[in-house]
Amino acid sequence: MNFVIGVFDLFAYTIPGALYVAFFGYLGAKLHILTAASVGGVPTVVLVVVIVVLSFLLGYLAYPLGEALERIVPRRRNRDAAQDFVRRMPAAKDRPFLKENPHLLLCALQLHDKEVAADVTRLRASGLMVRNCAPPLLFGAIAAIVEIFAGKHPFVAAVVAVLLLFSSLTLVSQGRKLGLWAGMKTFELCFWLPEIDEKLAAGIVSGKGD
Repeated sequence: MNFVIGVFDLFAYTIPGALYVAFFGYLGAKLHILTAASVGGVPTVVLVVVIVVLSFLLGYLAYPLGEALERIVPRRRNRDAAQDFVRRMPAAKDRPFLKENPHLLLCALQLHDKEVAADVTRLRASGLMVRNCAPPLLFGAIAAIVEIFAGKHPFVAAVVAVLLLFSSLTLVSQGRKLGLWAGMKTFELCFWLPEIDEKLAAGIVSGKGD
């Protein structure tokens, strides 16, 4: 049986999920549920497979937490990919494709050239990975705050808490930036896509006719 994780799954789910695995492993060790003896008795190959599968599942299940945290963290400014693209490329101002959803345009790019569309997919996946890594770091900051009062090294715990909290908020901001870049990249590539405006117009007309 082959177990294959794609680039999007790796970035959007598995890598953030690995942070959740690390966090729960830390809790298990603190609560003496996980010990070096119990983990050391598992064959290496089995342990790696279990960690990868758990990372993917936890990353998938915790995906809504990344969305929720992105909505909660205030934005310094609202930026729109289409508006930023028009600002850089005024000649595209009246092009119909700018009014379409970037996800629909990405599908058009994938049909036209999968290798070109892969650049947008990688940016989207990177943005989701960065954003989805923020919640486990926030949980780590909360655990560090608890360690300030319950642990033996309160100063170290305080420094770790500040670093993790700052990193969590920064990751949300950087995830938004990568998402914006993915949207702009989509519009930039669609600008050169042959007959995209005509195809979109034909699709809209045929849809109204139904």
